[in-house]
Amino acid sequence: MEFSSCITRDHNTLDPNVYLIKQWQTWSGGLHRVLCMQGGDDDFSYAKNSEAPASAIALCKPLLLNSIQSVKLFFHAKKEAVDSIRIADLGCATGHNTLVTIDMIVQSLRQKYVTMCGFEPEFEVFFSDLPSNDFNSLFQSLSSRQFSDQQQQYYAAGVPGSFYNRLFAKGKLHIAVSLSALHWLSKIPETVLDKRSPAWNKGRVWIEGSKIEVVEAFAKQAEKDLDDFLRCRKEEIVQGGMLFILMGGRPGLQPPQNQLEDPDSRAKHPFTITMDQAWQDLLNEGLIDEETRDGFNIPAYMRGIEEVERAIKRCGGFEIKMIEYKRIMEEKREEWIKDPVSYGRAKANLVRATLRPIVQAHLGPHLSDQLFNRFQLRVSSDFTLLHKTCFYGVIVVCAIRI
Repeated sequence: MEFSSCITRDHNTLDPNVYLIKQWQTWSGGLHRVLCMQGGDDDFSYAKNSEAPASAIALCKPLLLNSIQSVKLFFHAKKEAVDSIRIADLGCATGHNTLVTIDMIVQSLRQKYVTMCGFEPEFEVFFSDLPSNDFNSLFQSLSSRQFSDQQQQYYAAGVPGSFYNRLFAKGKLHIAVSLSALHWLSKIPETVLDKRSPAWNKGRVWIEGSKIEVVEAFAKQAEKDLDDFLRCRKEEIVQGGMLFILMGGRPGLQPPQNQLEDPDSRAKHPFTITMDQAWQDLLNEGLIDEETRDGFNIPAYMRGIEEVERAIKRCGGFEIKMIEYKRIMEEKREEWIKDPVSYGRAKANLVRATLRPIVQAHLGPHLSDQLFNRFQLRVSSDFTLLHKTCFYGVIVVCAIRI
Protein backbone atom coordinates (compact mmCIF):
# COMPACT_ATOMS: atom_id res chain seq x y z
CA MET A 1 0.00 0.00 0.00
CA GLU A 2 2.26 2.75 -1.21
CA PHE A 3 0.62 6.11 -1.18
CA SER A 4 1.28 9.78 -1.02
CA SER A 5 -1.11 12.25 0.50
CA CYS A 6 -1.30 16.01 0.65
CA ILE A 7 -3.17 17.56 3.55
CA THR A 8 -3.43 21.35 3.36
CA ARG A 9 -4.86 23.48 6.09
CA ASP A 10 -7.50 26.09 5.30
CA HIS A 11 -5.67 29.32 6.18
CA ASN A 12 -8.92 31.27 6.25
CA THR A 13 -9.85 29.75 9.59
CA LEU A 14 -8.14 29.45 12.93
CA ASP A 15 -10.01 26.25 13.75
CA PRO A 16 -7.45 23.39 13.61
CA ASN A 17 -10.28 20.92 13.06
CA VAL A 18 -11.05 22.25 9.60
CA TYR A 19 -8.92 20.92 6.78
CA LEU A 20 -9.22 20.88 3.05
CA ILE A 21 -8.10 17.37 2.26
CA LYS A 22 -6.99 16.27 -1.16
CA GLN A 23 -5.64 12.79 -1.26
CA TRP A 24 -4.42 10.65 -4.07
CA GLN A 25 -3.22 7.16 -3.55
CA THR A 26 -1.30 4.58 -5.54
CA TRP A 27 -1.71 1.56 -3.29
CA SER A 28 0.94 -0.45 -5.08
CA GLY A 29 2.90 -2.45 -2.56
CA GLY A 30 4.30 -0.21 0.19
CA LEU A 31 2.01 -1.22 3.04
CA HIS A 32 5.09 -2.30 5.02
CA ARG A 33 5.84 1.39 5.61
CA VAL A 34 2.81 1.99 7.81
CA LEU A 35 1.20 -1.36 8.72
CA CYS A 36 2.18 -2.12 12.29
CA MET A 37 0.68 -2.32 15.71
CA GLN A 38 0.85 0.88 17.77
CA GLY A 39 4.25 0.99 19.47
CA GLY A 40 5.32 2.30 22.85
CA ASP A 41 3.90 1.44 26.23
CA ASP A 42 1.16 4.02 26.79
CA ASP A 43 -2.59 3.46 27.10
CA PHE A 44 -3.02 3.38 23.32
CA SER A 45 -0.18 0.95 22.64
CA TYR A 46 -0.52 -2.62 21.42
CA ALA A 47 1.50 -3.70 24.45
CA LYS A 48 -1.33 -2.48 26.67
CA ASN A 49 -4.21 -3.56 24.41
CA SER A 50 -3.45 -7.06 23.13
CA GLU A 51 -5.82 -9.12 25.27
CA ALA A 52 -7.59 -10.66 22.28
CA PRO A 53 -4.38 -12.10 20.75
CA ALA A 54 -3.31 -13.15 24.24
CA SER A 55 -6.57 -15.07 24.67
CA ALA A 56 -6.05 -16.77 21.32
CA ILE A 57 -2.51 -17.77 22.24
CA ALA A 58 -3.64 -19.07 25.64
CA LEU A 59 -6.40 -21.10 24.00
CA CYS A 60 -3.94 -22.65 21.56
CA LYS A 61 -1.11 -23.20 24.05
CA PRO A 62 -1.87 -26.96 24.46
CA LEU A 63 -1.88 -27.38 20.68
CA LEU A 64 1.46 -25.62 20.37
CA LEU A 65 3.05 -27.65 23.16
CA ASN A 66 1.73 -30.91 21.71
CA SER A 67 3.09 -29.93 18.32
CA ILE A 68 6.53 -29.26 19.78
CA GLN A 69 6.53 -32.61 21.54
CA SER A 70 5.71 -34.37 18.28
CA VAL A 71 8.76 -32.92 16.51
CA LYS A 72 11.43 -35.60 16.25
CA LEU A 73 14.34 -33.95 14.48
CA PHE A 74 17.56 -32.47 15.82
CA PHE A 75 17.73 -34.77 18.84
CA HIS A 76 21.21 -36.29 18.96
CA ALA A 77 22.99 -38.21 21.68
CA LYS A 78 26.12 -35.99 21.59
CA LYS A 79 26.05 -32.31 22.41
CA GLU A 80 28.78 -31.48 19.91
CA ALA A 81 26.58 -32.87 17.13
CA VAL A 82 23.84 -30.33 17.83
CA ASP A 83 23.95 -26.89 16.28
CA SER A 84 21.94 -24.13 17.94
CA ILE A 85 18.17 -24.49 17.67
CA ARG A 86 16.75 -21.63 15.62
CA ILE A 87 13.22 -20.31 16.21
CA ALA A 88 11.44 -17.46 14.42
CA ASP A 89 8.33 -15.54 15.41
CA LEU A 90 6.93 -14.08 12.19
CA GLY A 91 4.79 -11.02 12.84
CA CYS A 92 6.00 -10.61 16.41
CA ALA A 93 4.62 -7.07 16.99
CA THR A 94 5.48 -5.71 20.46
CA GLY A 95 4.58 -6.46 24.03
CA HIS A 96 4.46 -9.60 26.07
CA ASN A 97 2.65 -12.05 23.78
CA THR A 98 5.63 -12.86 21.62
CA LEU A 99 7.98 -13.08 24.62
CA VAL A 100 5.66 -15.40 26.53
CA THR A 101 5.25 -17.63 23.49
CA ILE A 102 8.97 -17.85 22.78
CA ASP A 103 9.69 -18.61 26.46
CA MET A 104 7.19 -21.43 26.29
CA ILE A 105 8.74 -22.91 23.13
CA VAL A 106 12.31 -22.66 24.41
CA GLN A 107 11.47 -24.15 27.80
CA SER A 108 9.56 -27.02 26.21
CA LEU A 109 12.43 -27.85 23.85
CA ARG A 110 15.05 -27.46 26.58
CA GLN A 111 13.17 -29.89 28.83
CA LYS A 112 12.84 -32.35 25.97
CA TYR A 113 16.57 -32.20 25.27
CA VAL A 114 17.45 -32.72 28.93
CA THR A 115 15.10 -35.70 29.14
CA MET A 116 16.09 -37.37 25.87
CA CYS A 117 19.74 -36.36 25.46
CA GLY A 118 20.97 -35.24 28.86
CA PHE A 119 22.10 -31.75 27.85
CA GLU A 120 20.77 -28.32 26.93
CA PRO A 121 21.42 -26.90 23.47
CA GLU A 122 21.81 -23.21 22.69
CA PHE A 123 18.84 -21.38 21.22
CA GLU A 124 18.65 -18.56 18.70
CA VAL A 125 15.40 -16.62 18.42
CA PHE A 126 14.53 -14.28 15.56
CA PHE A 127 11.82 -11.71 16.17
CA SER A 128 10.53 -10.65 12.76
CA ASP A 129 8.03 -8.03 11.69
CA LEU A 130 7.69 -5.19 9.21
CA PRO A 131 10.29 -2.40 9.40
CA SER A 132 7.61 -0.08 10.80
CA ASN A 133 7.29 -2.27 13.91
CA ASP A 134 8.47 -0.81 17.23
CA PHE A 135 11.46 -3.10 17.74
CA ASN A 136 12.88 -0.72 20.35
CA SER A 137 10.01 -1.35 22.76
CA LEU A 138 10.13 -5.08 22.06
CA PHE A 139 13.82 -5.42 22.86
CA GLN A 140 13.57 -3.17 25.90
CA SER A 141 10.94 -5.57 27.26
CA LEU A 142 13.12 -8.53 26.36
CA SER A 143 16.17 -7.00 28.04
CA SER A 144 14.32 -6.30 31.28
CA ARG A 145 12.89 -9.82 31.36
CA GLN A 146 16.22 -11.53 30.80
CA PHE A 147 17.94 -9.27 33.33
CA SER A 148 15.36 -10.07 35.97
CA ASP A 149 15.74 -13.80 35.30
CA GLN A 150 19.51 -13.51 35.80
CA GLN A 151 19.92 -16.00 32.96
CA GLN A 152 19.92 -15.60 29.22
CA GLN A 153 17.40 -18.07 27.86
CA TYR A 154 18.35 -17.57 24.23
CA TYR A 155 20.25 -15.34 21.81
CA ALA A 156 17.86 -12.86 20.23
CA ALA A 157 17.89 -10.90 16.98
CA GLY A 158 15.44 -8.68 15.11
CA VAL A 159 14.65 -9.38 11.46
CA PRO A 160 12.72 -6.56 9.77
CA GLY A 161 10.85 -7.46 6.63
CA SER A 162 7.62 -8.85 5.21
CA PHE A 163 6.94 -12.53 5.83
CA TYR A 164 5.47 -12.63 2.35
CA ASN A 165 9.11 -12.51 1.19
CA ARG A 166 12.19 -14.55 2.09
CA LEU A 167 13.66 -13.53 5.44
CA PHE A 168 16.19 -16.29 6.19
CA ALA A 169 18.77 -18.40 4.41
CA LYS A 170 17.76 -21.77 3.04
CA GLY A 171 17.28 -24.41 5.74
CA LYS A 172 17.91 -21.89 8.51
CA LEU A 173 14.93 -22.45 10.82
CA HIS A 174 13.91 -25.37 12.99
CA ILE A 175 10.65 -23.86 14.22
CA ALA A 176 8.67 -20.96 12.74
CA VAL A 177 5.56 -19.60 14.40
CA SER A 178 3.20 -16.87 13.23
CA LEU A 179 0.59 -15.81 15.78
CA SER A 180 -2.33 -13.47 14.98
CA ALA A 181 -0.58 -11.96 11.95
CA LEU A 182 -1.40 -13.82 8.74
CA HIS A 183 -4.88 -12.35 8.37
CA TRP A 184 -3.12 -9.04 7.55
CA LEU A 185 -2.59 -8.74 3.81
CA SER A 186 0.43 -7.45 1.94
CA LYS A 187 -1.63 -4.85 0.09
CA ILE A 188 -5.12 -3.63 -0.67
CA PRO A 189 -6.29 -5.03 -4.04
CA GLU A 190 -5.96 -2.31 -6.66
CA THR A 191 -9.49 -2.88 -7.97
CA VAL A 192 -10.93 -2.05 -4.54
CA LEU A 193 -9.35 1.41 -4.78
CA ASP A 194 -10.42 2.05 -8.38
CA LYS A 195 -13.62 4.11 -8.60
CA ARG A 196 -14.25 2.69 -12.08
CA SER A 197 -14.13 -0.90 -10.84
CA PRO A 198 -17.12 -3.00 -9.69
CA ALA A 199 -14.97 -3.79 -6.65
CA TRP A 200 -14.83 -0.13 -5.52
CA ASN A 201 -15.63 -0.44 -1.81
CA LYS A 202 -17.70 2.70 -1.47
CA GLY A 203 -18.99 3.61 1.98
CA ARG A 204 -17.14 0.88 3.87
CA VAL A 205 -13.70 0.39 5.32
CA TRP A 206 -13.73 -3.42 5.51
CA ILE A 207 -15.19 -6.29 3.48
CA GLU A 208 -17.78 -7.70 5.90
CA GLY A 209 -21.12 -6.89 4.28
CA SER A 210 -19.52 -5.50 1.12
CA LYS A 211 -20.31 -6.37 -2.48
CA ILE A 212 -19.25 -9.80 -3.73
CA GLU A 213 -16.77 -8.15 -6.13
CA VAL A 214 -14.98 -6.57 -3.15
CA VAL A 215 -14.85 -9.85 -1.26
CA GLU A 216 -13.56 -11.73 -4.31
CA ALA A 217 -10.78 -9.18 -4.78
CA PHE A 218 -9.68 -9.58 -1.16
CA ALA A 219 -9.94 -13.37 -1.39
CA LYS A 220 -7.70 -13.40 -4.46
CA GLN A 221 -5.11 -11.24 -2.70
CA ALA A 222 -5.28 -13.42 0.42
CA GLU A 223 -4.70 -16.53 -1.71
CA LYS A 224 -1.62 -15.04 -3.33
CA ASP A 225 -0.27 -13.84 0.02
CA LEU A 226 -0.64 -17.23 1.69
CA ASP A 227 0.99 -18.93 -1.30
CA ASP A 228 3.93 -16.52 -1.01
CA PHE A 229 4.21 -17.05 2.75
CA LEU A 230 4.28 -20.84 2.46
CA ARG A 231 6.70 -20.83 -0.48
CA CYS A 232 9.18 -18.77 1.55
CA ARG A 233 8.85 -20.92 4.67
CA LYS A 234 9.33 -24.04 2.56
CA GLU A 235 12.78 -22.76 1.66
CA GLU A 236 13.71 -21.54 5.14
CA ILE A 237 12.61 -24.43 7.38
CA VAL A 238 14.82 -27.53 7.62
CA GLN A 239 13.34 -30.93 6.83
CA GLY A 240 11.54 -32.17 9.91
CA GLY A 241 11.10 -28.61 11.18
CA MET A 242 7.76 -27.22 12.27
CA LEU A 243 5.53 -24.40 11.06
CA PHE A 244 2.86 -23.34 13.55
CA ILE A 245 0.27 -20.75 12.50
CA LEU A 246 -2.50 -19.01 14.42
CA MET A 247 -4.50 -16.56 12.32
CA GLY A 248 -7.90 -14.95 12.22
CA GLY A 249 -10.25 -17.18 10.26
CA ARG A 250 -13.74 -18.40 9.67
CA PRO A 251 -15.27 -21.87 10.11
CA GLY A 252 -15.61 -24.49 7.43
CA LEU A 253 -18.25 -24.06 4.72
CA GLN A 254 -18.71 -20.35 5.48
CA PRO A 255 -18.38 -18.35 2.24
CA PRO A 256 -15.81 -15.55 2.22
CA GLN A 257 -18.49 -12.85 2.35
CA ASN A 258 -19.28 -14.14 5.85
CA GLN A 259 -16.01 -13.09 7.45
CA LEU A 260 -17.61 -13.24 10.88
CA GLU A 261 -19.66 -16.15 12.08
CA ASP A 262 -22.81 -14.70 13.65
CA PRO A 263 -24.89 -11.48 13.63
CA ASP A 264 -23.80 -10.35 17.09
CA SER A 265 -20.14 -10.64 16.15
CA ARG A 266 -20.82 -8.73 12.94
CA ALA A 267 -22.47 -5.95 14.90
CA LYS A 268 -19.83 -5.75 17.61
CA HIS A 269 -16.60 -6.44 15.74
CA PRO A 270 -14.38 -3.32 15.81
CA PHE A 271 -13.87 -3.35 12.03
CA THR A 272 -17.54 -3.30 11.07
CA ILE A 273 -20.63 -1.17 11.73
CA THR A 274 -19.33 1.20 14.41
CA MET A 275 -16.15 1.84 12.47
CA ASP A 276 -18.13 2.72 9.33
CA GLN A 277 -20.30 5.03 11.42
CA ALA A 278 -17.27 6.80 12.89
CA TRP A 279 -15.95 7.51 9.39
CA GLN A 280 -19.40 8.73 8.36
CA ASP A 281 -19.38 11.09 11.35
CA LEU A 282 -16.21 12.76 10.07
CA LEU A 283 -17.81 13.04 6.64
CA ASN A 284 -21.05 14.52 8.02
CA GLU A 285 -19.09 17.06 10.05
CA GLY A 286 -17.20 18.21 6.97
CA LEU A 287 -13.83 17.08 8.27
CA ILE A 288 -13.24 14.74 5.33
CA ASP A 289 -14.74 14.19 1.92
CA GLU A 290 -16.19 11.01 0.42
CA GLU A 291 -13.07 10.26 -1.58
CA THR A 292 -10.98 10.27 1.60
CA ARG A 293 -13.41 7.95 3.35
CA ASP A 294 -13.73 5.58 0.41
CA GLY A 295 -9.98 5.49 -0.14
CA PHE A 296 -9.34 3.73 3.17
CA ASN A 297 -9.69 -0.03 3.58
CA ILE A 298 -8.55 -2.31 6.38
CA PRO A 299 -6.10 -4.82 4.84
CA ALA A 300 -7.43 -7.90 6.61
CA TYR A 301 -9.06 -11.12 5.41
CA MET A 302 -10.31 -14.09 7.45
CA ARG A 303 -9.52 -17.26 5.51
CA GLY A 304 -11.55 -20.43 5.79
CA ILE A 305 -10.02 -23.79 6.67
CA GLU A 306 -10.54 -25.01 3.11
CA GLU A 307 -8.55 -22.08 1.73
CA VAL A 308 -5.66 -22.81 4.09
CA GLU A 309 -5.62 -26.53 3.31
CA ARG A 310 -5.64 -25.88 -0.43
CA ALA A 311 -2.74 -23.45 -0.11
CA ILE A 312 -0.59 -25.94 1.83
CA LYS A 313 -1.28 -28.68 -0.71
CA ARG A 314 -0.48 -26.34 -3.61
CA CYS A 315 2.81 -25.44 -2.01
CA GLY A 316 3.91 -28.98 -1.25
CA GLY A 317 6.78 -29.75 1.10
CA PHE A 318 4.59 -29.73 4.22
CA GLU A 319 2.56 -32.38 5.98
CA ILE A 320 -0.41 -31.05 7.94
CA LYS A 321 -0.37 -32.54 11.41
CA MET A 322 -3.24 -30.50 12.75
CA ILE A 323 -5.65 -27.85 11.51
CA GLU A 324 -8.54 -26.58 13.62
CA TYR A 325 -10.99 -23.71 13.87
CA LYS A 326 -11.61 -22.23 17.31
CA ARG A 327 -13.84 -19.50 18.70
CA ILE A 328 -12.65 -16.97 21.26
CA MET A 329 -15.27 -15.11 23.23
CA GLU A 330 -14.84 -11.47 24.13
CA GLU A 331 -13.99 -11.26 27.82
CA LYS A 332 -15.40 -9.10 30.63
CA ARG A 333 -18.87 -8.73 29.07
CA GLU A 334 -20.72 -8.66 32.41
CA GLU A 335 -18.19 -6.18 33.76
CA TRP A 336 -18.56 -3.88 30.76
CA ILE A 337 -22.38 -3.87 30.96
CA LYS A 338 -22.04 -2.10 34.31
CA ASP A 339 -19.63 0.49 32.93
CA PRO A 340 -20.32 1.38 29.29
CA VAL A 341 -17.96 4.38 29.34
CA SER A 342 -15.03 2.19 30.32
CA TYR A 343 -16.09 -0.33 27.69
CA GLY A 344 -16.09 2.33 24.99
CA ARG A 345 -12.66 3.49 26.07
CA ALA A 346 -11.27 -0.06 26.11
CA LYS A 347 -12.73 -0.86 22.69
CA ALA A 348 -11.41 2.37 21.21
CA ASN A 349 -7.98 1.71 22.68
CA LEU A 350 -7.99 -1.74 21.08
CA VAL A 351 -8.82 -0.22 17.70
CA ARG A 352 -6.19 2.49 18.15
CA ALA A 353 -3.57 -0.10 19.03
CA THR A 354 -4.40 -2.08 15.91
CA LEU A 355 -5.22 0.54 13.27
CA ARG A 356 -3.79 3.89 14.36
CA PRO A 357 -0.59 3.77 12.26
CA ILE A 358 -2.42 3.12 8.97
CA VAL A 359 -5.28 5.51 9.81
CA GLN A 360 -2.79 8.21 10.73
CA ALA A 361 -0.93 7.67 7.48
CA HIS A 362 -4.22 8.24 5.66
CA LEU A 363 -5.71 11.11 7.68
CA GLY A 364 -2.87 12.65 9.64
CA PRO A 365 -2.53 12.62 13.44
CA HIS A 366 -5.30 15.09 14.32
CA LEU A 367 -8.08 13.60 12.22
CA SER A 368 -7.11 10.07 13.16
CA ASP A 369 -7.62 10.99 16.82
CA GLN A 370 -10.98 12.51 15.90
CA LEU A 371 -11.98 9.26 14.21
CA PHE A 372 -11.16 7.15 17.26
CA ASN A 373 -12.95 9.62 19.53
CA ARG A 374 -16.12 9.24 17.40
CA PHE A 375 -15.72 5.47 17.56
CA GLN A 376 -15.40 5.55 21.36
CA LEU A 377 -18.46 7.78 21.73
CA ARG A 378 -20.60 5.51 19.57
CA VAL A 379 -19.54 2.33 21.38
CA SER A 380 -20.13 3.92 24.81
CA SER A 381 -23.60 5.16 23.90
CA ASP A 382 -24.92 2.05 22.11
CA PHE A 383 -26.22 -0.03 25.01
CA THR A 384 -27.45 -2.78 22.68
CA LEU A 385 -23.82 -3.62 21.87
CA LEU A 386 -23.05 -4.30 25.51
CA HIS A 387 -25.51 -7.19 25.57
CA LYS A 388 -24.10 -8.84 22.47
CA THR A 389 -21.30 -11.39 22.54
CA CYS A 390 -18.51 -11.03 20.02
CA PHE A 391 -16.64 -14.16 18.97
CA TYR A 392 -13.28 -14.01 17.28
CA GLY A 393 -12.59 -16.99 15.02
CA VAL A 394 -9.07 -18.35 14.61
CA ILE A 395 -7.51 -21.11 12.52
CA VAL A 396 -4.65 -23.09 14.07
CA VAL A 397 -2.26 -25.08 11.87
CA CYS A 398 0.73 -27.28 12.61
CA ALA A 399 2.67 -28.48 9.56
CA ILE A 400 5.93 -30.41 9.37
CA ARG A 401 8.48 -29.73 6.65
CA ILE A 402 8.99 -32.97 4.69
